[in-house]
Amino acid sequence: MKKNIVITIARQYGSGGRTVGEMLANDLNIHYYDKELVKLASEESGISENLFVEADEHLREVSRLKKLVGPFVYKGELLKPDSSDFTSPENLFNYQAYVLKKLAETQSCVIIGRAADFVLKDYENVVSVFVHAPHDFLMQEAAKVQPLKGKELEKFIAREDKFRADYYKYYTGKEWSDANNYDLCLDSSKLGFKKCVEEIKAYIKVRYGDVL
Repeated sequence: MKKNIVITIARQYGSGGRTVGEMLANDLNIHYYDKELVKLASEESGISENLFVEADEHLREVSRLKKLVGPFVYKGELLKPDSSDFTSPENLFNYQAYVLKKLAETQSCVIIGRAADFVLKDYENVVSVFVHAPHDFLMQEAAKVQPLKGKELEKFIAREDKFRADYYKYYTGKEWSDANNYDLCLDSSKLGFKKCVEEIKAYIKVRYGDVL
């Protein structure tokens, strides 16, 4: 790529947003970041990678029990190692956000989840995408990777999306599925994954010119 462009992708479970992100990164020959972000944040902070994973799992459990208190709303600060809250879930998110900003400033890449669209909202070189689809399509795609069926699969998808919505709300104060948060909202059931990639590339060309 001729210009440093970052594409953030938020997605409903089963919409294929992760697949779209991987295809896009491969097509543009740029790096794809998903779970690797936790490792990078661990290396940056010196905090065990396990604590980052545990923080997410704790938030997931609290979300499931409907006891989430917040929002915390990320403001950009990093706590110092001598702070009693240095390893708090909020500061762990701060470090992940710090890594996201470093990536946006230094390379072109695709970033999955992590409320990256909010963290990077002030960066002119960032394109934010939300991939969604109707219920039946989500069920069909989720069934390809999950052993669950029928109502159990439906409940699983609902829990996953609730966690993503609660995570986003807690750290941003905004609604995860609100189209106003994103540059592009794509229905993968109508476009298919390949055309979702083409739509994102077309948007980049219209917005930034011939940078691909």
